[in-house]
Amino acid sequence: MGERGEDETAGPPRGRAGRDSGGGAPGAEHTHRHPGGPAAGRTGRTAGPARRRGRLGYPAAAAVFAIGMAGTTLPTPLYGLYRAQLGFSELMVTVVFAVYALGVIATLLLAGNVSDEAGRRPVLLAALGFSAASAFCFLFEGGLAALFAGRLLSGFAAGLLSGAATVTVMELAPPGRAARAGLAATAANMGGLGCGPLLAGVLAEYAPWPLRLPFIAHLTLIALAAALTWFLPETVAGARLRGLRPRPRGIAVPAAMRGVFVTSALAAFAGFSLLGLFTAVAPAFVAETLDVHNLALTGLVVFSVFLASTAGQALMGRVGERRALPGGCFVLVGGLVLVGASLLVASLPLLVAGALCGGLGQGLAFRGAVAAISAAAPPEHRAATVSAFFVIAYLGISLPVVGVGALTLGIGLRNAGLAFSGCVLALALAVGLYLARRPPAPR
Repeated sequence: MGERGEDETAGPPRGRAGRDSGGGAPGAEHTHRHPGGPAAGRTGRTAGPARRRGRLGYPAAAAVFAIGMAGTTLPTPLYGLYRAQLGFSELMVTVVFAVYALGVIATLLLAGNVSDEAGRRPVLLAALGFSAASAFCFLFEGGLAALFAGRLLSGFAAGLLSGAATVTVMELAPPGRAARAGLAATAANMGGLGCGPLLAGVLAEYAPWPLRLPFIAHLTLIALAAALTWFLPETVAGARLRGLRPRPRGIAVPAAMRGVFVTSALAAFAGFSLLGLFTAVAPAFVAETLDVHNLALTGLVVFSVFLASTAGQALMGRVGERRALPGGCFVLVGGLVLVGASLLVASLPLLVAGALCGGLGQGLAFRGAVAAISAAAPPEHRAATVSAFFVIAYLGISLPVVGVGALTLGIGLRNAGLAFSGCVLALALAVGLYLARRPPAPR
């Protein structure tokens, strides 16, 4: 992907210097390592057998990552069934969804770098525990409160996984495989998010117990992931659990890089808004506006946006960091045009095209934004800056879709979707035009 030459000579990242210097494959290993990576001061490779086992470890760590992230989007095709069963509005669907983002943000701020002291394996097991608890909330669903609890626990799981799992994949990569491991982490993250709705949609449509079987299946996968995690080598030297206390991390951006931060964060906000739309509201669009009621097809539509995002992130090596961020914004604009057009003419193929185009743009702009921020931030402020960036990104995945839910009460679902598409399109276009004139400086 345009990174092979560097990958041939670079070993896997080690400790703080390896993860903060911007070495290795540009962007891939920066993409999601924010909570558990840049703040590390104690990390390092274990020696001897653990290091030799790392060759088998990083694909297993990627599988654990994917399984954990799949649980965060598993309820997406099922929201319509919950609405029919519990009798709440589309606004409440988006609020239930947004609780997930609050859980992620709280975890990033309170415990984002806890794996640097406690070790990777205990944090991965804790994240899987939160994911299992979330599945049980949905499995034995007893009303709206249980859905809120399940989504909040799911956010805790994602907040821990997004840092610790990414860093684990990178640290278990053997020499010469840093770029490949970075792409494996990206694929596990976005691929897991996409596979959740696909799995739930297929099981809910073609198997019995549509509101229970998807979570039983995921609990089985979590048990497999926990077994894999138990046998992963620990990569943190001197890891300790006793006396460990989460330390809240403030949000601060150095004055010298605020221009780069603002444009990058706004691009991420726009892209994550699109992801939020597809994971929270797209099932209602498909059923009510497009009159398609196959849950497996709904899951496939949501899967397509995450698949395209993974492809977009992988493309940055060919596009280059300097063009990835503005180019991704323009591709995202094209995707939003297609999404809006699909609502106007009630066309499922146009919606899928919008998901693919918009996801591609989101992935490209997202990876370019993280690379730009990582390059511009001083090493001593990189962790706090990247964490601030992700807080804004996750606000993008929650606040706009709640706005869509609120608008549906007054102007209907189709008009709310059109208003959303227009607002996010204007934001992405403005950021893209600005960056086309003033692209981020290369590393």
